[in-house]
Amino acid sequence: MAYELIVIGTGPGGYVCAIRAAQLGLKTAVVEKSPTYGGTCLNIGCIPSKALLHASELFEEAGHSFAKMGIGVPAPTLDLKAMLNFKQEAIDGNVKGVDFLFKKNKIEGFKGTGKITGAGKVEVTDADGKTQTLEAKAIVIATGSDVAKLKGIEIDEKRIVSSTGALTLPEVPKHLLVIGAGVIGLELGSVWRRIGAKVTVVEFLDGVLPGMDGEVRKQAQRLFEKQGMTFKLSSKVTGVDTSGKTLKATVEPAKGGAAETIEADVVLVSTGRVPYTEGLGLKEAGVKMDERGRVAVDHHYATNVPGIYAIGDVIVGPMLAHKAEDEGVAIAEILAGQAGHVNYDVIPAVVYTMPEIASVGKSEEDLKAANVAYNTGKFPFTANGRAKANQQTDGFVKILADAKTDRVLGVHIVGSDAGNMIAEAAVLMEFGGSAEDLARTCHAHPTLPEAVKEAAMAVAKRAIHM
Repeated sequence: MAYELIVIGTGPGGYVCAIRAAQLGLKTAVVEKSPTYGGTCLNIGCIPSKALLHASELFEEAGHSFAKMGIGVPAPTLDLKAMLNFKQEAIDGNVKGVDFLFKKNKIEGFKGTGKITGAGKVEVTDADGKTQTLEAKAIVIATGSDVAKLKGIEIDEKRIVSSTGALTLPEVPKHLLVIGAGVIGLELGSVWRRIGAKVTVVEFLDGVLPGMDGEVRKQAQRLFEKQGMTFKLSSKVTGVDTSGKTLKATVEPAKGGAAETIEADVVLVSTGRVPYTEGLGLKEAGVKMDERGRVAVDHHYATNVPGIYAIGDVIVGPMLAHKAEDEGVAIAEILAGQAGHVNYDVIPAVVYTMPEIASVGKSEEDLKAANVAYNTGKFPFTANGRAKANQQTDGFVKILADAKTDRVLGVHIVGSDAGNMIAEAAVLMEFGGSAEDLARTCHAHPTLPEAVKEAAMAVAKRAIHM
């Protein structure tokens, strides 16, 4: 069967690419190895984790905050099975939505493992081992990423789990040991802490959320510790003894030294993700990879082999669903003869803890390393009227603007609903806006985004409420 485009993988990058290509008139097919569409994000990542975050936040709020607002309710009880069913409903709704969109846009779907066997050819092997070969002018690799493994620690998804197993634990562990203080570890660790687990996080580096703005990292760690999470920084887990009723993890200082043993019921390995390229036939097809196992592409997402392209987690850049989506749109438009483009300087990143943490653009460390002179405007939520009324005063907004031009170079938010508030910063930066532009934009009162406006005013040292 011949197509103009075959997309391998139907995560956010792949399914968005296929839909945009179909909108532009390209005869499109998708290949998906899993039983359902949507990739890691919809099935075992972004969507289910956000459902559990939401449910666990409400559970904690009912148990600790309702009385302060004059709402008298009995102490909430946990029905974990029902909570996991709530999570599954979120997955099902989104997966069915992608299925509907494929049908609406006349995209043909093939369930099975895809392998590139030559120029314009993809062999699909289904669950029964039957194969068929599809042909297309262009092939887009959108196979996403997989869990990064730790040497000597075997994930069984029961007691030693990845993010996948951490979303389906049948009971709340008494003690959850999290390896890695990145986004996944903090989000899932916070879910289980809120519903009853003791949580200890071991991180190889000297702080949480590696790569984010330093001030944000420090504030976030303080807030997580205040909530009851324990951190062992500059430390590494060198092994986990699974022979007993409880797991015994050996933890050593990152630079070497005396080891200690930490007992836990469940160990969550959340040390990052790696590109998923297994079984794609890339080596045989002559597709070049970089030193980190990613597919090497040019600025038009083309590999060194004509007709083969790649987007999302398998190529360089942040492993974020929305980055993959934008690349999916860009490559579809390029293949249709248009000028697809992604601005990599304006890709927001969000940590969906409570409070949320969001950033877009450069951190202070980035600007210092590049010798860029900048001005800083900061505004705390303790001075925001809506935050005070809601008793959500943790955190702040920080805006970094070019010292000469006032152009906004980075925005960092720690606070309730930060993931939504970062959007206006991204729009401003996409249009090359200045802190003054943001400061002079009227914001509704009383709202949390007024803190963004005040931070912009603070760049010029003229915040009103501080």
